[in-house]
Amino acid sequence: MRAAIGAGVGIGFAVIGAPVAIWAAGFTGAGIAAGSFAAKMMSAAAIANGGGVAAGSLVATLQSAGAVGLSLGAKAGLGTALGSVGAAVGSWFSKDK
Repeated sequence: MRAAIGAGVGIGFAVIGAPVAIWAAGFTGAGIAAGSFAAKMMSAAAIANGGGVAAGSLVATLQSAGAVGLSLGAKAGLGTALGSVGAAVGSWFSKDK
């Protein structure tokens, strides 16, 4: 039973928590929020790349997700991965000690 609860928590985090975390970091639909963690990431990436953020970089990917949300495929992938982790953790907690 605890494995199923853990899987549900993991899937819930993938579908709801990940987009909220991306937004909270400063990756928004209006762009990167000034003074945010995202702005610091963008600055570091631009300095490392000689003045611009490379397409396909972590910053670019997170900004895309912040602007339009996670794709269905990304949600499915995160749900599968985090659901499995949640099930494993729940299963571990249900073992008799």
